[in-house]
Amino acid sequence: MNLLKALATVGSMTFVSRILGFVRDSLIAKIFGAGMETDAFFVAFKIPNLLRRISAEGAFSQAFVPILAEYKNKRSYEATHLLINHVCSLLSLFLIAITCIGIFAAPWLVYISAPGFIEHSEKFQLTVDLLRITFPYIFFISLVSMAGGILNTFNKFSVPALTPVWLNLSFIFAALFFADYFDRPILVLAWAVFVGGVLQLIFQIPFLREIGFIPKYQLDLKDEGVWRIIKLMGPAIFGVSIAQLSLLINTIFASFLETGSISWLYYADRLMEFPAGVLGVALGTILLPSLSKSFSGKDQKEYSGLLDWGLRLTFILAAPAAVALAVLSLPLIATLFHYGAFNTHDVLMTQQATIAYSFGLMGLIMIKVLAPGFYARQNIKTPVKIALFTLFSTQFMNMIFIGQFKHAGLALAIGLGACLNASLLYYHLRKGNYYKPHAGWGQFLIKLFVALVLMGLTLFYLKGDSTLWLEYSISKRLIYLVMLILAGSVVYFGSLWMMGLRLQSFIRRAI
Repeated sequence: MNLLKALATVGSMTFVSRILGFVRDSLIAKIFGAGMETDAFFVAFKIPNLLRRISAEGAFSQAFVPILAEYKNKRSYEATHLLINHVCSLLSLFLIAITCIGIFAAPWLVYISAPGFIEHSEKFQLTVDLLRITFPYIFFISLVSMAGGILNTFNKFSVPALTPVWLNLSFIFAALFFADYFDRPILVLAWAVFVGGVLQLIFQIPFLREIGFIPKYQLDLKDEGVWRIIKLMGPAIFGVSIAQLSLLINTIFASFLETGSISWLYYADRLMEFPAGVLGVALGTILLPSLSKSFSGKDQKEYSGLLDWGLRLTFILAAPAAVALAVLSLPLIATLFHYGAFNTHDVLMTQQATIAYSFGLMGLIMIKVLAPGFYARQNIKTPVKIALFTLFSTQFMNMIFIGQFKHAGLALAIGLGACLNASLLYYHLRKGNYYKPHAGWGQFLIKLFVALVLMGLTLFYLKGDSTLWLEYSISKRLIYLVMLILAGSVVYFGSLWMMGLRLQSFIRRAI
């Protein structure tokens, strides 16, 4: 399997999803702006998302994919299918219980996650109502994540990468055609979440049937593989919970700040998540099964080579994204969101958070490369310890930054915390002798630095007076932004090419 081709495939599918995500967010910004109702919705949507990352994309995937890869490589088809059946059955029962509890306990969940809303009874009650509609999303999307783990293990990377498109389409159609049917139009977004979860699950079923692994209800609590996954999930849940707890604490802080702060952070986070998703998620998706296979096959050279390949790609692709995000923050926000109810103040406040987030983009993407190095070895404890230290460090930075930078201080703390997390993961991979950098890193970083400086200066000069972007027409913003991105790309990759760095050298085949 050509890993660069697989990365391009997953990245392109994720790119389509993220573009639709921007269309979705632009519609939400235009129709609903950034105020009380959007703050309520984003909190209601964030809670099941946080739990989803704990139960499915986070702890579950970290424990499930390495064991599934081992079964696929060393055991029979029947044994692998039995494992999938047993795990899916247990996961489904757990998710049904969690969903019922979440709907019933919605007021307490809002109280914990956004205590600043308590003083505003209308805002608090609206958040509770929205949460009760969105909470079942955790059931559907967790099963989607399990199906995605199965498909990725069998090298069907494009399907899980394209799956989020259905959530974005659900949002777009709901906002455009059904908002007027609700007494409170914001409710349509909550129902879009529910429908989007159902559509994503339905979309993956034919592809599971294609590889012959449609899960069936077959509960067996004595299954050895199930218990191995559960044992790995224990520390994994703790570790992922720590990361999500940091985001939850940020929401708590933001709920006490100026109205709109949660929405500004959301839109800035969406900009940051574009490169983090297209590159970071794509790298993590293809690396975990490959690293698991090399570890189970005891091929340390291949294992270390995969990590080195992933890190170099992170630097060459994520670093320019971070620079562009900071330099072009206002043009990006104005082009994507400055319509209708999303006013100039919202643009400027979102810009502050976006610049702050850009400092942590490299760290966020590096975590997606480095953490699978531990998960593939079925070592969850080390990332957990690092995540715990990062949590305390991030909250310490929150206390330092929030007084001066308000909501942007929360974004800065998250970004710097991600860089700290990535640095510690790297240190422990080197310390354990799991990863040995290949030769040529010094020259590689010098060439990269030169190209980044040239690109940054080009973008800064060509963008002109940022405030003019607030006055441009929609067509002008789009045309100028595309021209800026093209110019920056030509300067950056042209500089690397002139210095002898070729993307073809990153072609790599997995064992």
